[in-house]
Amino acid sequence: MIKITNVTKSFDDIKALNNVTLDVAEGSVFGLIGTNGAGKSTLLRILSGVLKQDEGEVLIDGSSVFEAPDVKLNFFFIPDEAYFFKSSTPKTIAGYYSAVYPGFDMTRFKSLMTNFSLDTKRRISTFSKGMKKQLSVITAICANTKYIYCDETFDGLDPVMRQAVKSLFAEEMEQRGLTPIIASHNLRELEDICENIGYLHKGGVLLSQNVNDLKLGICKIQLVPKEGTNPNEIFKAFKTYKHETRGNLHTLTLKGNIEEVEAAAKAASPVFSEILPLTLEEIFISEAESIGYSIKQLTL
Repeated sequence: MIKITNVTKSFDDIKALNNVTLDVAEGSVFGLIGTNGAGKSTLLRILSGVLKQDEGEVLIDGSSVFEAPDVKLNFFFIPDEAYFFKSSTPKTIAGYYSAVYPGFDMTRFKSLMTNFSLDTKRRISTFSKGMKKQLSVITAICANTKYIYCDETFDGLDPVMRQAVKSLFAEEMEQRGLTPIIASHNLRELEDICENIGYLHKGGVLLSQNVNDLKLGICKIQLVPKEGTNPNEIFKAFKTYKHETRGNLHTLTLKGNIEEVEAAAKAASPVFSEILPLTLEEIFISEAESIGYSIKQLTL
């Protein structure tokens, strides 16, 4: 388990992280998401021991990570832009990591490289961005670490490769209890893989919750009220995040669970009503707007 407690990190007068507290449970995908500049990459670098927090504590399975080589063997960090040695090939990179990680599986590495149609003898400098991402993921998988930190790992991958990487993670989670931590601003990429999420905003934690539990707290409903009925009156007991109208059809995103919202709608005897599925992106936008980070604010 990873415990992040009251972590603060500043760069000169810029506070990248401000009193961040998060728990990452084992054996599930944790999505670290947030607005641009929210501090996601900084937090991953602290988790990796690349940076040291100014305040607070970071524990990986009960041990501090900074300047602790033994603890660092428990994770593999895939940065947004991975560094590879000059003139190196996948074969030489695999040799390097096999010396760093005792559990590195060279046989699996060769097999996955073949499956992904990547040449182990070709210079990495000639690889495309997507190919470099694939190589990073394959190397991370074959290191056989307990945790993998991914910073915008899906960026640069085509849809087929994104699903292939997700499938690899799912397989490793089932077989050996891998725990991936995936940082991204693209919520749609995490919709079908993350079980728990942490929202960062301006260096702080907006919320940290199980995705299914989070979806239970926000509801989207579409309805045609009977004549003379104001939808705002129907749902006055709920906080309204968004209200769109198209003719007589109203679509509202509300703070509340499905049963309560449905009961309020039914009591008003609408002509038509239907609960709509919410995307992770819609949930994030609703929560972000609740603390003043809104699309309207950015476009005015």
